[in-house]
Order: sequence, then C-alpha cells, then structure tokens
Amino acid sequence: MSEIRSDVIEEARRVVGEAERRGLSLRLLGGVAVRLRSGNGLPPVFRREYADLDWISPKKTSAEVQRFFESLGYVPQVRFNALHGRERLLFFDEEHGRQLDVFIGAFRMCHEISFGERLALEPVTIPLAELLLTKLQIVQLNEKDVRDALALLHDHPVEERDGDAVNAARIAELCAADWGLWRTFTANLEALGEYLERYDLSVEGRERIEGRIRALLERIEREPKSFGWKVRAAIGERKRWYELPEEVEGGP
Repeated sequence: MSEIRSDVIEEARRVVGEAERRGLSLRLLGGVAVRLRSGNGLPPVFRREYADLDWISPKKTSAEVQRFFESLGYVPQVRFNALHGRERLLFFDEEHGRQLDVFIGAFRMCHEISFGERLALEPVTIPLAELLLTKLQIVQLNEKDVRDALALLHDHPVEERDGDAVNAARIAELCAADWGLWRTFTANLEALGEYLERYDLSVEGRERIEGRIRALLERIEREPKSFGWKVRAAIGERKRWYELPEEVEGGP
C-alpha cells in the first residue's frame, strides 16, 4: 500500500520530512506553501481546496529527485520527464488524483525566477518574497492566485528582510533586472486592490493589504533599474532609437 497521505497538507509535511532525512534540498511553493506559512491558519475568506503539490529543488538534482519521488510512491510522467527533466518534472498520485510538479533550479512559467542560495533560507517553503512573485508573475491571474497573493499580504508584513516578512528589497531587485517581470508583477499587484472588494474582509484587514501593496509598489519604484531593463522598457513601449532616453543610448 502507498504511504501517500490523502490530506494534501499532511502529505506536503511528510515529503518535506523525508527529503530532509535524505539530505535533499526540496522546497514547497504554490497554494499549499501559502497555507503552511500562515502561522495561525488562513482567514476563512482565503481558504480553498488544493489539488496539487508544487516543489523546487537545486540545479543538477533531476535524477535524485526522480528517484526520491518514485520511492515515495509517485508515478512519473515518463515522456514529459525525458524531454524536460533538466528543468521540470511531473509525477502523479494516482490513488488520490493529484499531480506533483517539480521545478529544477528555477521557477519558469510566464517569467523565470532563479533562487540559487536563497533556496536554503527557509526549511519548508521558498522565501515569502519569491512565493508572492510566483503568484503574481502570471500574465492572466486566476482566482486561486489572487486569493493566495492576498492571503500572503494579509498575514505577512512587507519589510526589508526574509523570515516571516515579504522581502520588498528582493522583489525590487528582481523586478529592476527584468522589465517583463516588473511589468507583469506591478500590474498584477495594482490589480489586487480591485479584487479586494470580492472578499468579505474587515476594514482593518482591507487597509492592511492596501498598505502593503502600496509599500511594495513604492519600494519597487525606488530601486535603480538596470540598463537592460531600460532598453526592454523602451522597446516594449515601441520607442524608436532616436526617442530613447540618454542613459539608454549611452550605455551603462
């Protein structure tokens, strides 16, 4: 009999514990990660069902990750893993109808978010800054991503550090280096304020989230942008070469 738990939260904790026991640096992301980082439990308005589990492991661990999850009773998607295994792996929990997704080295969807040594900052999940980025890097937000992003900002302060806070400096740094990520993330962050009306929040809860959204946007705006960011911004806005600002024309 498979030891895979029917409760997805219990299963996430089991996998983390087993990975730690075997010395595998596996970290959780996605909605289950948001749930586990909520110390007192998510407010009822942000609770939802979780259909899948999403993970990330360091570079060059694909073979080790495949052996690990197969040993836990997960069935590999053989063709997908053969084609994309250096960057991403898929497994299935056939008994409970769940998919398990593992990113290798970096999170790649609409945009790429690299981790490097930051993957080891937290014992169970990726850092809160990257967790929020993964939720708001998607071009077309869906309801579960909105709910999870709002839950993160409701439960965690925006500061210049990691741990139990959303590290605004880290988010600003990544957005300042990647115009595409900046454009998508800031647009989605601004849109979150509009989604707030859909949720039955207290006045204090709503104001808390709105204040943290403003704090993040202001911090991102203050971060000096890279030369590449300015070039991408100019191209994205369809400006011609003779319309580029002097700092773009002249180089870094």
